[in-house]
Amino acid sequence: MSMTWQLSRDRAAVLAGLTAPLAVTAVLAPFRSSIPNTDAALVLVLVIVGVAAAGNRLAGMLAAVSAAVWFDFFLTVPYERLTITRHPDVETTLLILAVGAAVTEIAARERRYHADAARRRGYLDGMNAAAGAVATGTEPQALVDQVCGQLTRLLSLSACRYQEGAAGIGGPPRLLRDGQVVFGDEIWDIELDGLPPGIDTELLVEAGGLLQGRFLLTPGHGARSTLEQRLVAVALADQVGAALAGQRLTGRR
Repeated sequence: MSMTWQLSRDRAAVLAGLTAPLAVTAVLAPFRSSIPNTDAALVLVLVIVGVAAAGNRLAGMLAAVSAAVWFDFFLTVPYERLTITRHPDVETTLLILAVGAAVTEIAARERRYHADAARRRGYLDGMNAAAGAVATGTEPQALVDQVCGQLTRLLSLSACRYQEGAAGIGGPPRLLRDGQVVFGDEIWDIELDGLPPGIDTELLVEAGGLLQGRFLLTPGHGARSTLEQRLVAVALADQVGAALAGQRLTGRR
């Protein structure tokens, strides 16, 4: 639902980027003889800032181009023609484009920063939830199910399941502790190609170097993951390994 909302917001911002500068310059046109072009340009820059803050990079760049075009058409001599005869107007138009592009890039980087921060908070919340389950003695099977759900969301899997005491059966690809995936003798380019298709990738669950089992990760269609996401997946598997090892230790007592 959030993805749908984001797409709708981006489409609305693109539409605003195309139409808002036109609307503003049309409103200013009757007053063009009394309003300095530099003041009108500042108003258009504010419009670009609003579009760039609300939408994506495309929306901001469209707003900058649209603002420059309609500034030329409505507010520079000769009026209502895409022609500029005065040097100061040429400079102002170029400044609108340059400032609009710069503002758009700043806004895009700020959105990316906030998106990255929110994603990392999500990773941390997932790890804290798993650690809390271990600390409070949650049944290992419940923790396994919880972590499987987290791995599915984290790595965009179509399925995840756990096998106790198994490793390497069938020679599957393996997600290593350093976040790389090996398949046979090759390192698989996960960020480019995603997890190997048509086969489950195993993620070993260990504690103190002792094998507890493995998660089998079924890739979703076109799913790709970052190194950071894969390292979080390894950390989640370690939480499960600690819980299973603790259960076995308690059982022996």
